[in-house]
Order: sequence, then structure tokens, then C-alpha cells
Amino acid sequence: MTLIFIAGASGFVGEHLVDYLIARGYAVKCLARSGKKQKLLSSKGAAVVSGDITDPGTLKGVLSPDDFVVHLVGIIEEKRDATFRSVHRDGTANLVAEARRAGVRHFFYQSALGADKASWSGYLKTKAEAEEIVKQSGLRHTIFRPSLIIGPWDGFTRKLVDMVKLSPVLPIPGEGRARFQPVYIKDWLACLGKVIETPDAFVSTYDIGGPEQLSYREMVEKLSKALGYSRPSFTIPMGLMKFGASVLEKVLPAPPVTSDQLRLLEQDNICDPKSLEKNFGVVPATYEAALKEFIS
Repeated sequence: MTLIFIAGASGFVGEHLVDYLIARGYAVKCLARSGKKQKLLSSKGAAVVSGDITDPGTLKGVLSPDDFVVHLVGIIEEKRDATFRSVHRDGTANLVAEARRAGVRHFFYQSALGADKASWSGYLKTKAEAEEIVKQSGLRHTIFRPSLIIGPWDGFTRKLVDMVKLSPVLPIPGEGRARFQPVYIKDWLACLGKVIETPDAFVSTYDIGGPEQLSYREMVEKLSKALGYSRPSFTIPMGLMKFGASVLEKVLPAPPVTSDQLRLLEQDNICDPKSLEKNFGVVPATYEAALKEFIS
């Protein structure tokens, strides 16, 4: 049986993927940096090797020809040496180089909807640069470009839940009109499962989104309703939010929100609502249906 090698297995998507694969009898090997993460992944039944995609020396010999590589490593904000460039672009180049050396069976890369080498966003720019590295590698590959992935433990929903519970009003940055296409983690897993089963049929780049294009305001209001709260919304001028974020970025090592993240809330992040059904035969759950299943 093909071994599934996962880089980024200790993140939200990665942990769900490990559980999904092991439950279906796949052999799973994970790359992990810290001892704590190694113990967690081992306890799930995965084999674990110590390594870091930003350190090419730690990757030597970790891959084999029959491996199906799943590259999920990504960051949403820069911290010290962990920059978008070092993680997304250089880290991907390191892992691709090792995959080429080993001659792996297939290489999967998790990019992002809106990835563009000309983007003002360091996040989206380096995601696009990483895509190009994968495409030019000569490896048989699949690239997913998801919008917002939601499910148990996802960081975006967790922050919103805390906000709804603690605040008497729902603060909305700007007008909250930018649209997103939240996709349930179960539907993402179903799509990747099909790629793993028949990789020859999915050598391409795919936009991944749920069946609805929802504004940030709509998502916050639906989440509040799912939690059983009735909160009035309150618009905060985006200029004021950005000023506050710029101040916090100077004094806090991990500010609650960055200026770049606020700018991303001003632009649509959407694709064809039928993308999963057309490409994978998966009918995705609506945002409310997904929340009803996991929000408790």
C-alpha cells in the first residue's frame, strides 16, 4: 500500500487528515519539528520523523519512491525567522528537491485561493511562487487552492466564537462585504481522498470552495445564531482597525490581527460554487449545516 507522507500534519487540516487516513487503513508518516507534536502524531498511529522543511539537511532520506507526499505547511502571519518566503517558497523548494531525488509517486500541495505572484499580499504571493516550484518540478502533482476551511479546531472559527461569546456586539471590520466560500473539512478530506485513490485522474490545479459565497458579516451573523446568541453588529472603520493593527504589530510578538489580514478581509475570496461537485463528485455542506454539526 502507498505510504502517505505528510508535512504539516500537526496543523488543523493536517490532524484531521491523519485521523481520516489512519481510519481508512493507510500507512502514514509525518514530518514534525517539536517533540510534543511528534508524540501527538505517534499517539494517533502515525510514524513520525523529525524534520523541518525550512532546513533541507533534515529532509535527506525521509522520502521513498512509493510515497504520496502531502505538503500542508503554511503560515498566516510571519514570526521571527518564519517568514512567508522562508516557509512557503523556500520550504516548498526544499521539499520538492527531496521529492525529486527520491522519485516519489505523487506530490500534493496545499496553496490558497487567490494565490498570485503579482499580489500585494506576501501570503498570496509566496503561495503562488510555491505553486510554480511544484509545477516546474517534473513531479506528478495536484494543487488545491482552498478558500476558508472550517471545522473542529479551525483557528478562524475559534476566534469568531470567542468574539461572539465575549462581546455584547459583533464588531465588523469595515463593511464586512468581502465574500468568502467556507468549505467544510470533511468535504476537503473527501476530495483529497479521491486524489489519493486515483492520482492519475487529478494532475491539475483546483479551486476549492463551499457551495455558498458569504460575506464576512453574513458568516459572523450565522455563527452567532448557531451559538444561540442574538447580537447586534457594529461596524468599525477599516482605517481605524488598520491603525490599531499597525500599532500592535510594533509592540506584540503575536498581535491578534495583522494589517495584511485586515486587507485580505477587503477582497473577495471566491470560486465556482460547483467546483467540488464538478471536479470530485462531492456535494459540499452549506456553512450553516457544517456549523450545526461541529460548533458544539
